[in-house]
Amino acid sequence: MLVNMNEVLRPAKQNKYAVGLFNAVNLELARGIINAAEATRSPVIMGTAEILLPYGPLDEVSYYLIPMAKKASVPVVVHLDHGLTYDTCVKALKLGFTSVMYDCSTDSYEENVRKVKKMADIAHSYGATIEGELGHVGDNEGSAEGSSHLADPSKFFTDPALAKDFVEKTGVDALAIAVGNAHGAYKLPPKLDFERIRTIAKTVDVPLVLHGGSGLTDNDFRQAIHEGISKVNIFTDINVAAVEAEFKKFSSMEKGLIDLIPAAVEAVKQESMKKMELFSSNGKADITKGAPMSSNDIELVTKLVAEEVAKYLNK
Repeated sequence: MLVNMNEVLRPAKQNKYAVGLFNAVNLELARGIINAAEATRSPVIMGTAEILLPYGPLDEVSYYLIPMAKKASVPVVVHLDHGLTYDTCVKALKLGFTSVMYDCSTDSYEENVRKVKKMADIAHSYGATIEGELGHVGDNEGSAEGSSHLADPSKFFTDPALAKDFVEKTGVDALAIAVGNAHGAYKLPPKLDFERIRTIAKTVDVPLVLHGGSGLTDNDFRQAIHEGISKVNIFTDINVAAVEAEFKKFSSMEKGLIDLIPAAVEAVKQESMKKMELFSSNGKADITKGAPMSSNDIELVTKLVAEEVAKYLNK
């Protein structure tokens, strides 16, 4: 079933597990992700990022992601990750994406707040959710997901005090934070600032997002989720798993494309299942139904009701 991010992340925050965001730039990736979610009875967030659009244009990606989400037996969010421009985010919403991330983290704080607040109003008018980023998550060399290398990432870590102000002023439904994480494959083990995660989680009332999940250790994930992470972004691990499976199949002299496709789908399924079980989202597909309304949802419903009442009174 197609849902927005609040419907899967609020229960995750409340029950101390995390939901994975898996980017799906082609049908094989999408099939593997959905198969994994249904096999583990896990809610899932599936989508693409603006930097990945050269490999799968947004409108073409929407043609399979949204119907697959609607047909799935588990809750599926279709999410635009790291939307870098206003136009791309609005296009995603018009295409039927149920969630967008508007990444203005390289702008000044004031500009980040202004732009994300405007997009939050638009997303909520579509019944969609929005993720913002405070601080800045850079990328490891060769990353297909990030857009900047940081000489000293600690200078861009999320400030807990600003996080509260940012959430309140923008109305975001989820907040991506920088705590020592980076996009792509890590050459050296990252050192996550777990105390910072814990502090931010106590400071804001929205779910927290960890970008750059591929390559972290199982213990890193478990502790990050324990401290307050509710969404983890994964791409490199499933991307590499698909290629390795196809290469192995190709090397066995079964060289037709139809031989490679099932291998890629199964590899993505297996890798996604590992992450879902690690994040403890397995078996949680049904608890999303009773998620309470957020203050943003209440505000939107109140506004819509007020507009209808005004229309009635002016007749």
